[in-house]
Amino acid sequence: MTLRPYEVAPDDIPSHLGELVQSTFDDLTSQFMLLPRGASFLEYPEFRSGYEALRKHTNGFTVLDVDRCWNAVKQCAIAGIVLRTIVGVTPPEWQDLAKEETDQQFPNNWARGLDKHMKTNPAYFSTRGGSSELTVSRVTALFQAACRVLLEGATDSQDGMIHRLDKLDTKEGLDSIRYVAEQHVPYAVLLYERYLGRPFASHRDGVSELVGDVMENAIEDLLSQAGVSARKTKRAERVPGFDQAPDFFIPDELDPTVIIEAKITGDDGTARDKVSRILRLASMRDEREREGRPSFEVVACIDGRGFGVRREDMGQMIAATRGKVFTANSLKDLIRYTRISEFLPEP
Repeated sequence: MTLRPYEVAPDDIPSHLGELVQSTFDDLTSQFMLLPRGASFLEYPEFRSGYEALRKHTNGFTVLDVDRCWNAVKQCAIAGIVLRTIVGVTPPEWQDLAKEETDQQFPNNWARGLDKHMKTNPAYFSTRGGSSELTVSRVTALFQAACRVLLEGATDSQDGMIHRLDKLDTKEGLDSIRYVAEQHVPYAVLLYERYLGRPFASHRDGVSELVGDVMENAIEDLLSQAGVSARKTKRAERVPGFDQAPDFFIPDELDPTVIIEAKITGDDGTARDKVSRILRLASMRDEREREGRPSFEVVACIDGRGFGVRREDMGQMIAATRGKVFTANSLKDLIRYTRISEFLPEP
């Protein structure tokens, strides 16, 4: 029978440490196949609506100019995202391209905000913010830059360099775009461009913070459903007495009984950082116990490939938490096997 660390008495952990490390490794899941949707995930039917608006107002990509782009985004703001996607640039890159093409000035990351507005509100350019004089001026600069490079297509590049427009749908200007729009695109070409761009790369960048919050959200839901009072800290929050605020205090930071550190990561460097924080908390716990002061239980809720790289780190974490290490697969046991159970409401 496989033993998990929290099922073993603390005094017995040293003699079973190798087995417990392996059982935790076996419990880890990669998580890389799943991404949070986030509030602004763009579904294909919505993207297609933007595409059709741009196709319609450019007469099937026969004529591309600023006025036609404006007509398209006024019908459906997502047409602006489609235009950017055809160019093949990120929002900040589109903003930089517009700076080079025009004298228009942009605040840092302004185009990121515009991208979110277009994504979440198809009628954005009919709203007050989307039709303001300054917004119109900046968006016009973006359209000018996009139209120019798309009409020009891929220019000759230096040896050892690749032009960003040297792809099937933009290499020869509007002729390329029109060809791809009218013909069935070869599957190998689609796969090759997907390989160059990485599937879901843009979405993953947009929800990078949410990816890290998956475990924290699961813990929060578990505690809430059980009726347990807990204090979840904010990102980069400062808590007196702690170098870095743990993810959860139970019941609160003034008199904690349980402290939880939570993380899912595929990066071993990030995993090592989390292990270091857990070891520091365990050291604080031990110091309080030696001094006879009220102390706390240290709990680690971890998952992802990053934690499965170094056996030594996993062994240190299991020993430091006295076996209180939980993964996504074993999170259901969190309350039962920790002092959190002391805070369950009376039946």
